[in-house]
Amino acid sequence: MNPCPCGLKADYDDCCGRWHAGAPAASAEALMRSRYSAYVRGLEDYLLATWHADTRPERVEIEAGLKWLGLEVRRVLEVGEHATVEFVARSKLAGRAMRLHETSRFVREHGRWFYVDGELR
Repeated sequence: MNPCPCGLKADYDDCCGRWHAGAPAASAEALMRSRYSAYVRGLEDYLLATWHADTRPERVEIEAGLKWLGLEVRRVLEVGEHATVEFVARSKLAGRAMRLHETSRFVREHGRWFYVDGELR
C-alpha cells in the first residue's frame, strides 16, 4: 500500500491520486485534502489548476526542504456551491516545526470545486 498523505489511511491511488489524475474532487473537503497531498508531493500544476481563477497566483512555489508532517481537518461546512474547511497542517523546515491553521473558502463551478482563499487563524 502507498498511503495517501491526506491522513485518511487509504491508498494514494484510491484517495487523492484520482483527483491528481484529473477526476473532479467529490467535495470541498476532498479538494482540500488533495491540495494538501499536492503540497506534500510537489504538484504545483495541480495546485494552480484547483485555485479559483479570480484569486489564483501566477505560480506556486513549494519551499525546498519543507517536510509536511500531517493534516487535521477540524470543521467542514458545505452549503450548495460554497464551502469552508478549517484545518491544521503541520510541517518542519530546517529543524523548525510549523503549524498552519486556516479556514479555507471553496466554490463549485461547472461541477468542480476550487480553492478561493483562506483566513489564517
